Amino acid sequence: MRLIIIIACLATADAFVLSARTPLIIATKRTTSPHNTPLIILASTQDSHAHDEEWDTEAQMQMAKFSTLPRHESSDQVEVNQVLIKMEKAIQDLYMASANSSSSCKHTHEDWKVDNSYSLGSDSEKVFANTYVDLGKVDTVGFDYDYTLVTYTDELLDLIYDMALKRLVKDFIYPDEMLTSNMKFDPQFSVRGLAVDRENGWICHLSYTHSVAVAYEGRQKVSRERLMKEYSGKRALKPTERKKRLKPLNDLFSMAECCLIADVVQFFHDSNIPFCPKNAVVDILKAIGATHISGDFHRLVAENPEQYFEPRPYLKEVLQSLKDSGKRLLFVSNSPFWYVDAGMNYVIGEKWKDMWDACIVSAGKPRFYTESTRPFREVSQSTGRIKFKQVKTIEPGEVYSEGCLKELTKCLDWFSVPSSRKDEDEDELFTQGGSPVNPTVLYIGDSLFADLVDAKRDFGWTTAAVTPEVGWEFELAEKVQFDNAQTVIDLLLESLRTIQDKLGPGVRTEADIEVIDKLERLVSLWREEQNTLLGNPFGSVFRAKYQPSLFAHSLRRYCDLYMPNISALRHYSPQHRFYPQDARLLSHELQRGNLAEFDDIMERYE
Repeated sequence: MRLIIIIACLATADAFVLSARTPLIIATKRTTSPHNTPLIILASTQDSHAHDEEWDTEAQMQMAKFSTLPRHESSDQVEVNQVLIKMEKAIQDLYMASANSSSSCKHTHEDWKVDNSYSLGSDSEKVFANTYVDLGKVDTVGFDYDYTLVTYTDELLDLIYDMALKRLVKDFIYPDEMLTSNMKFDPQFSVRGLAVDRENGWICHLSYTHSVAVAYEGRQKVSRERLMKEYSGKRALKPTERKKRLKPLNDLFSMAECCLIADVVQFFHDSNIPFCPKNAVVDILKAIGATHISGDFHRLVAENPEQYFEPRPYLKEVLQSLKDSGKRLLFVSNSPFWYVDAGMNYVIGEKWKDMWDACIVSAGKPRFYTESTRPFREVSQSTGRIKFKQVKTIEPGEVYSEGCLKELTKCLDWFSVPSSRKDEDEDELFTQGGSPVNPTVLYIGDSLFADLVDAKRDFGWTTAAVTPEVGWEFELAEKVQFDNAQTVIDLLLESLRTIQDKLGPGVRTEADIEVIDKLERLVSLWREEQNTLLGNPFGSVFRAKYQPSLFAHSLRRYCDLYMPNISALRHYSPQHRFYPQDARLLSHELQRGNLAEFDDIMERYE
């Protein structure tokens, strides 16, 4: 038997009817209530077998923990308790649906590798827009290399972690026992967009307001009380202090760095070894930096491409489509030629260089954007050595190193200067029109601050971020447990709004505050459950607890487009026009826009 059950706004007692014995499977439709809470239409399937079996005591206690709502002790608050009773029944049904689901939702990003057979209808293969972008007006497309044109298996982060750990022991004289203590890279601990506090060694997840939403000292979560004490009662630092103390961990390489910092701190705690967190962070950052600079892991990766690089069957198709449409293609990487040559040979083939109008390695981004006089140097493709001749033009199929954006515009004769401005100072033109300040350039990369921020902020380029996390999290959001947890959170927040409306504008009693506090704690409990389903202690890359994360804020601010991988572009015409889903940001705008649809639904199911 199938039932359609409507959960609507709780402002009226008759808004919905629920069966306490029928598990709910989220299925069909979401709209929005006047309070900006999703109005959920739930398709319910009755499972007779699930309810014939008695739940054991532990399961019942767990259900009570997650689904028991408080009651107002005052006999005058009948309407408040009616809301609480109805919500409790709804949440119990949702909890039971999740508990009876046969599939587990605890996954890592390895479980959501992009299936190249996905159609455009799959969110794992979509390009998302923050602003309006017309690809038809883009005449130049630039690409980063690491985690953009090529992607890596988790074995690369294992390798970086292990090399840096050995360097800590050998070069920085850390305890030898660390090498035998089973310290390994843990892909389920760190996420992108975190920061390390250089003073105390904490790994922090920042909200868009730069407040610390969650922090870990080693592998132990920092209590709210310690957070408030450390960060001046506001969980946040002053801007000058923040820049001094917090080191961002924004790219995918930094996940190994984050994990190593936490594990070293935890090792010292577990071993009862007194240590200075500030010195430990400095040493670990140096060890990680030396591992990258030494080229040791680059050589191993280049020698074993099938072990460390993921296949990219659609990459060549995407690049050829852009090239055939008349767009200029730029390759700009910080990695050395011999390293990118190994990776591109593996994912495209030996003639990969023929596709590019300009191929630049060892670019030194973001200095590539900010410097104005650094010249290019040609790279010998046979020996990998730098040639000494002066570079005045960039030739397709050749490889160049270093340089800067200003030199690139000269060598490519990129933009013509209006005749009316021929006599103006060249440096003035560089930032006022006869220059790379041009939205017809699209640059695609994975690192917000190394690849995209300067390109967007200083030159007005259209920017696109490769963000694989959006694919992983969309896959997870389709799971019953995760979707039900989000529904419960939405319903609890709607209950809090509705109850406060019913309590009126007067001074709250102790009983009022007790009900509100208990509901808020229940919201926190369900949010923690979502983090557990995400498979890491920090939760979503895009959310810092209940607020947008600093990473998400930066993604919206500096990136016009974002996508799980470059292959997603194959679903779009080179003249495709992208439109943002909803550019509105303020609550009153969202509320006003959904009132008409809400009223229509309420009348339909009256």
